[in-house]
Formats: sequence, C-alpha cells, structure tokens
Amino acid sequence: MPDRQRVWNRRAILCCTAAIVAIGSAPRASAQMSMARSASKVVSPSPDLGPAMMDNHVVAHVLLDQFEGRTNGPVNQLRWDGEGWIGTDMNRFWIKSEGFSDNTSISDGDHEALYDRPIPRMRYFDAQVGVRADLDSGPARVWAALGTEGLAPCFFQFAPTLYVRDGGNVAGRLTGSYDLLISQRWIVQPEVELNFYSKDDPGRRIGSGLSDLDTGVRLRYEFRRKFGPYIGFAYNGTYGNTARYSRQAGEPTSNPRFVFGLRLWY
Repeated sequence: MPDRQRVWNRRAILCCTAAIVAIGSAPRASAQMSMARSASKVVSPSPDLGPAMMDNHVVAHVLLDQFEGRTNGPVNQLRWDGEGWIGTDMNRFWIKSEGFSDNTSISDGDHEALYDRPIPRMRYFDAQVGVRADLDSGPARVWAALGTEGLAPCFFQFAPTLYVRDGGNVAGRLTGSYDLLISQRWIVQPEVELNFYSKDDPGRRIGSGLSDLDTGVRLRYEFRRKFGPYIGFAYNGTYGNTARYSRQAGEPTSNPRFVFGLRLWY
C-alpha cells in the first residue's frame, strides 16, 4: 500500500509540474504570436500608403542667396547671387546668376545653364554640365562648364567648377559656404569664392593665375525660413595681372565693404 501511495504521489507531482510549466509558457507563446501578428502588420504594405519614393515627381526651388548693397562710404554697389532648379530627384535643370552693378555699369556678370544629376556612390554630391555666359558691360564670353555641387563633411556647401572655351582658355571656380546656427533664427554664414584663369583676357581685364577673391561673413535673422535680412562684411580683392589691369583702370585692388541685404528662397 505504501508503495502504491508513493507511485500516486509521484504521478500527482508530475501532473502539477506539467500544469505549472504549461501555464507559465502560455502567456509567452501568446505574446510571441501577437508579436508575430504585429510584425506582419508592420511589414506588409498598407493600401493607404503611396510609393516610398517619388523619383519622377517634378519639383522646383529658387534661392536668392545674396541680394545686397555694398558700401565703403563713397562707393556703393549692388551684388546679386542666386540659383534655381526644376526637375526630379535624378534629373534637374539649373540656372545660376551672379554679378555686380553700380551707377554706370555691370561687372562680373556670370550666368549658367546646367544639367544636374546625382553622382553614384558620392552621397550629397551632384555632377553638373552645361554652359556659362559672361554677359555684362564687358565683352561677352561663352564657356563649357563641368563641375560638382553638394555638401562636404560637417555640412559645408562646396562647389568646384571647370570652364573651357575657344583658344585653349581654361578657367576654374571654387566656392564654399557654411551656415553656423547661433539659434533657430540667428545664423552666421561665412563664404568664399575664388576664380582662376589659364590666360590673360585684356578685353575683360582678367589676368592668368588667381584672378580674384570674394569673401565675407554675414549675420542674418530669419523671420521665416524663406525670408532673412542680414548685415555683414565682404572683401573683394584682385591679384596678379588682374590687379595690374585694375590699377591701369584707376580701380582699387582691395575692396573691403559693409553689406546689408536679403536672403530669399521659394
């Protein structure tokens, strides 16, 4: 009898243990099933959502980065520098324009029409190819243009461009700028532009080598992201034979100026 009782006790213990294990594992199994169901809901596409990317959607953007007056007291100038594009994520048509205007003439008028496409395996950079036309108060020049534009590390805006025209003339431009956020509305923007030429061009008073430098720093306040007045300091200098042409024309080779203007985009 005692042996039979011990057998029943063992069977009872085994049944209780099996019941406890089943009860303990039941919530875990149901949780896993619910997680699997949730995951299947997340992974499966929703009929309400459109395609993840709209590569063929045509959009447009216009930026007037500099629209400013420059003054050192007796001499005043108007400076503009803007660009705009229209197209898709993969193919865009760009227009760029910059130059100076005073009371009598327009100088450094540079206007470009470019085809733009992302560079494979180079994140944040686009290749650009097209035409540049120098149209101002001086003799007109037309160049073929090839360059890149994009964000370098630390979100530094960087754009090197190579230009070629008849007669073996080659030119290069290097521009860069950076937006330093003091707050959500106050922004300091240093910028620089360098121009190089392979040959002298007396008609436009341009010399070979490093021709000119335009640099400055601007402090702007953005009432809205699309509207930001600013003040700052700009420096324009000519070098080499370009400086010699400037002296012959009675113009200074060094131009520090106080600037005030607007930055607009759409």
